[in-house]
Amino acid sequence: MAWRRLVSMVALGAAITLPAAAQTPAPRILRMATSVDAATLDPHATNALFTYLVVSQIYESLTHRGDDLRVHPGLATAWRQVEPTRWRFTLRPGVKFAGGEDLTAEDVVFSITRALAPTSNYGIFVDTVLRAEAVDALTVDLVTRVPDAVIPDKMTRILIMDRGWAEANRSTAPQNFAQREEMPAVRMANGTGPFMIRSREVDQRTIMVRNPLWWGNAAGVAPDGNVTEYHHITLTSDATRVAALLSGEVDFVHVLPVQDVARIRANPRLRILEGQENRTVWLGFRQDVEELPGSDVRGRNPFKDIRVRQAVAHAIDVEALRRATLRGQAVPTGSMWTQFVNGWDASTDARPALDRDRSRRLLAEAGYPQGFSVPLDCPTGTYDEACQAVSAMLNQVGIRATLNLLPNAVFSQRVRRQETAFYALSWGVPTFDASYTLRAVMASRSIGGAASWNIGGWSNPAFDALIPRIDAEGDPAARRALMIEAHRLHNAEMGHVPLYHMMIPWAHRQGVAIRHRADNQFQVREIKVD
Repeated sequence: MAWRRLVSMVALGAAITLPAAAQTPAPRILRMATSVDAATLDPHATNALFTYLVVSQIYESLTHRGDDLRVHPGLATAWRQVEPTRWRFTLRPGVKFAGGEDLTAEDVVFSITRALAPTSNYGIFVDTVLRAEAVDALTVDLVTRVPDAVIPDKMTRILIMDRGWAEANRSTAPQNFAQREEMPAVRMANGTGPFMIRSREVDQRTIMVRNPLWWGNAAGVAPDGNVTEYHHITLTSDATRVAALLSGEVDFVHVLPVQDVARIRANPRLRILEGQENRTVWLGFRQDVEELPGSDVRGRNPFKDIRVRQAVAHAIDVEALRRATLRGQAVPTGSMWTQFVNGWDASTDARPALDRDRSRRLLAEAGYPQGFSVPLDCPTGTYDEACQAVSAMLNQVGIRATLNLLPNAVFSQRVRRQETAFYALSWGVPTFDASYTLRAVMASRSIGGAASWNIGGWSNPAFDALIPRIDAEGDPAARRALMIEAHRLHNAEMGHVPLYHMMIPWAHRQGVAIRHRADNQFQVREIKVD
């Protein structure tokens, strides 16, 4: 098979010479298969689940979200809010990058500043940050525009780069991912993390080995983990991925097709891990243009009319999606985030009832008695079956949604360039705080700025006015109430249409010890294989 071929990248070896100590006589190898490769190795270029899954094995952050989903020390050993708009982080001494460089406060300042750059897609994690300041070699202050109680949570996702390495490799600014910019940081990496890249074949296989300079080796971090070599394998075909697990060619499947869960559960050599993911699938509409791209309607945009958005919501049988299409691996919802998130409330989780007759009436009232056509963009690999079912359901009421399945990287670039008219997206909340989604997805683009994922352009002044109040509110209960109020405003206007929270079944062979996580992430350093 093509995916079994390995092509070594000379550029990686030139960037970081692999120490002989990384080659162990009897390596403990974990071979993991998933559906989508990392789109880039630049740690600030695109805020996507599969990209972060790869780069977070190599790079580290100031704070770390453990398998218990709590915030733990990472490259910082301590942090505190010394002033309402100033957080102070104390760095771990003795940390080195894989290339041998010492970690200093200047590297952290550089990385925070890089994440703030216009081409960064991690701006949502530094949306309130004004600047980073080096207090001394091992102390960094983050100065915020407004008080921000969730800075330690946000810092779990800002990965730290070596300033000197980035300068030497023409990578001081993040890759312009939307424009497919090419630069060394796209294909090379130099982090402080437990693993370093030995070779990479894009969209096929990335092989990582233990970083002998990792500070955690001496500190006894993750004492139960014993993986010394990690193979991150991309198999876009569901059937191929499952076949590789059944044959023993891979040890662990990260994206398991729901139709194969029962078969694998019945296999005594294999194990299923499952649970609800902190991730929601929803539909987005292009609402900021006068004519809907790709539609047969001329001079008008149906999605600017709330009645059309309501018609979409009432046309979709999410329970049928859960039961038949997704084989029970979904939780129907009317909320833009899960119950794991601070700001969730049952009052905002009720979804519109299935009522296709009402959908047709709403379309007629809006001036579309014969319906209209529109392309529906959806990425391959995780919820494309759901998109197919949604397309068929919308067609039943006259919304002729032509499904446009795109590779994940192409889809991401398309939505980031605001080229889509109608799309499905899955959205996780890595900070476990609703402000992440409120700012990135629901607030007007003028608020979200470069970090905005409000692709459709929904905008509500009353909603936007709540954002600074949420930022400034110091009382946790009052802050939560404001987030719920904002969610109600959004739902009342159908800014987006939530469908379901994802379930995430994983599968592995016997002899692999791994803990299932609601954020669909894992740290290879924590995994044990025999």
